[in-house]
Amino acid sequence: MNQFLYLAIAIAIALLSSRLMKKIKLPNVTGYLITGILVGPYVLGLAFNGGNFTNDPSQNTILEFVHSLGWVSDVALGFIAFTIGSSFKLSALKMVGPKVIAITVFEALGGSLLVLAGLSIAHFIWPTYIGWELVITLGAIAAATAPAATLMVIKQYHAHGPLVNTLLPVVALDDAAALMLFAVLFSVAKTVIGTSSFSVLTSIVKPLLEIVISLGFGALIGVVISFTCNFFRSRANRLIISMASILLCIGLYKLFGTIHLFGETIELSSLLMCMMVGAAFVNLRKDSIRTFDRIDYFTPPVFMLFFVLSGAELDLTIFANELAIYIIIAAAFYVIFRAVGKWLGAFSGAVITRAEPTVKKYLGFTLIPQAGVAIGLATTASRIFGSSSIVEVQEAGVMILAVILTSTLIYELVGPGITKVALSKAGEIPANAKPAPVAK
Repeated sequence: MNQFLYLAIAIAIALLSSRLMKKIKLPNVTGYLITGILVGPYVLGLAFNGGNFTNDPSQNTILEFVHSLGWVSDVALGFIAFTIGSSFKLSALKMVGPKVIAITVFEALGGSLLVLAGLSIAHFIWPTYIGWELVITLGAIAAATAPAATLMVIKQYHAHGPLVNTLLPVVALDDAAALMLFAVLFSVAKTVIGTSSFSVLTSIVKPLLEIVISLGFGALIGVVISFTCNFFRSRANRLIISMASILLCIGLYKLFGTIHLFGETIELSSLLMCMMVGAAFVNLRKDSIRTFDRIDYFTPPVFMLFFVLSGAELDLTIFANELAIYIIIAAAFYVIFRAVGKWLGAFSGAVITRAEPTVKKYLGFTLIPQAGVAIGLATTASRIFGSSSIVEVQEAGVMILAVILTSTLIYELVGPGITKVALSKAGEIPANAKPAPVAK
């Protein structure tokens, strides 16, 4: 197989799909995911594999190639987490105040708790196929929100008002809250594989230690690169330093991913490390915005390839066996309960903080889209579960990625439209507003 030709075709189709998405007013990520599915090992990729429809990497060269590019996902997630860390600038947090932070916590927890509740019901009905590891992991991923689609609608229709003023900082902080919540719940999910009992140490103390230690390593690296930037002042050099710090976090995780402490095995989180590097950097460097701006120019092809590979990793053979119906059921529970949970959480947070009536009523509807971080977390969980020797756990990993990719397509299709309606109902889209022209 000519791997470079395959990658070139995949990127070209993804680029063309972005033009189509603009025509039908959908986010580019939707086109990238669809592209990944189309060029993946089970559709057009069959032409590169002699028509061999199998999910065995040793007999499917495209699937083996996709798996070999797993480092792309690690790097893309590192950049995402690093950028999310920039939301933790102390001066900005003081400006938005505790109100926005409280609303963010409530809406993140609302999405997770409702998904946990809904999938727990599904677990008791179909315990063989919807295990606790799947329930807890999907509950953790449910907290994440994709800000890109929401921001696109705001800019496109020139929306402004109390709802938008609350929405912008909430979506900025949301993914950071999701990463920390995932670190806790996914650690719990890993402890319940093959067990039926919990301990305070493994279920609460251990995840908290993993978070604290990961953030500590990230803070240390952030301090070092902030000091190093005193000797390298050009934007290009600082971009190189930022890339090196992200790769360092990933490399340290790969090398020292687990440490032994108090007789327990503590697993670090490269995502939290990268996020803390970004947080330390943005607070220690007054000129950090220059570096983050340069990163925005560098990352688009990385993110495109990440989403394409995420779509390509969707195992379509699973829809041809007995798991298909349970993936559809889990996805339906996930989509419905997460949307309800996001609205209830945002509403509760707005009521407690005495936010404006439009914020109470409509904020939850603008938090429905979900994409990048959720797909990354699902990919991480799928890989870890996929390396298990237990068949049921391996299937749970495949189902998690399938559920998230399926729900992402649904959310990205309907989310922007719901956001536009919510902003219109809140009176924050001018009556005579026209969509902003698409740049040629």
